[in-house]
Amino acid sequence: MFKLRASIIKDVRILLRDKVGISLMFIMPVILVIVVTSIQNSTFQLMNKNKLTVVVCNKDAGKLSAQLIATINKIGMFKVTQVAGDQNPQQIADGMHANDAMLAITIPADFTQKIEAKAKGSSNKALKSFGLQADSAKEVAPSAATPLILYYNPSIPESIRFSVNGALGSALQIVESRETLRTLYFAINEKEMPAALENEMQNGKAAINQVPVSKNGSTKAPNATQHNVPSWTIFAMFFIIMSLSGSVVREKISGSFIRLKTLPTNFAVGLLSKQITYLCVTLFQALVIFSLGIWVFPYINLPALNLPADIFGLFIVTLACGYCAVSYAICVGVFAHTQEQANGFGAVSIVILSAIGGLMVPSFAMPGALKTISTLSPLHWCIEAYYGLFLQGAGLKDVVISIIPLLGITLVFQGLTYIGLKRKNLI
Repeated sequence: MFKLRASIIKDVRILLRDKVGISLMFIMPVILVIVVTSIQNSTFQLMNKNKLTVVVCNKDAGKLSAQLIATINKIGMFKVTQVAGDQNPQQIADGMHANDAMLAITIPADFTQKIEAKAKGSSNKALKSFGLQADSAKEVAPSAATPLILYYNPSIPESIRFSVNGALGSALQIVESRETLRTLYFAINEKEMPAALENEMQNGKAAINQVPVSKNGSTKAPNATQHNVPSWTIFAMFFIIMSLSGSVVREKISGSFIRLKTLPTNFAVGLLSKQITYLCVTLFQALVIFSLGIWVFPYINLPALNLPADIFGLFIVTLACGYCAVSYAICVGVFAHTQEQANGFGAVSIVILSAIGGLMVPSFAMPGALKTISTLSPLHWCIEAYYGLFLQGAGLKDVVISIIPLLGITLVFQGLTYIGLKRKNLI
């Protein structure tokens, strides 16, 4: 026990001298989690608080184009800025830059005319289906409506562009349906539709309530913090490779491993010492980042982190993730010949494993082959276990299915480390 304690003290002193390594293990993840959470939180709120500025060039002088603009305003996700209706595409693009807008819409000159013709055609068809006499003077096949033109900044994400396209389609459908109802009502009653009836028919839609499904029955919707804090905690844990693998390489080069063989101690003591020291570092990283999410985020206008109900499960998952990170770092350090090799390969490999593991792009959004490959990344099982606890309200028994593969990968790293040390005659 004395030998292990002395070895741990030695590793702690070496770690404290590594100022760059400490910065990479603590300062960088803290900055990343704050910046990425702020950006993603802004994206989450884009549809309700942060409206998209849209420039509207209305070339139509009819009433329906004005109704369309009013409907777009009512959607709630747009801040409409109108420009002169005689502008060309280049002037519209200049207007987008001047108004810091990501989108612009051009309403064609014959918008009202085409929508009214379509409404009259639909009204006549409806009257005929009711067995009523349609206006033969109106029985003219309406031509297809001239499409609206949506200009967009290429930097806008495709997912947001699809949402915008769907919202505009809904606004257009509302205008067309309203005009069809008015025309049909007038054809039957020969008077304008009362405003109260029109509002009742247009606004009497069934509501849609969104309810998150969780293991513990909680209906609290996850936020950007719940997504990002676990992700970047895992990233921070695995980034100890920059310090731990370098430490292993330095001890190999300096001959420390060889000298240990001449002393009345076991090499396993030194290896266990490094694992315990850096495992404690990973637990402390998790503590720091979780504390940041709980107590600091509310002061910088970010959602607070809600810890899962199963705190023991959270500790076990964190322990398993940390031990896997330590095992991987030692494995890389054993096989690397220089500190530069260890740091270079370690940094790049962690970024790649994060990308394919689901930390940067959700696994469900990956194509089939890449989704299968992602299961080989230890970070995939780490994030699956954390998401089970933080987002799905799961307990330890529910995330065991993610912990078991993670422990299996950890054993593979431990086995490779043993083989590497044996081949290099270090044990």
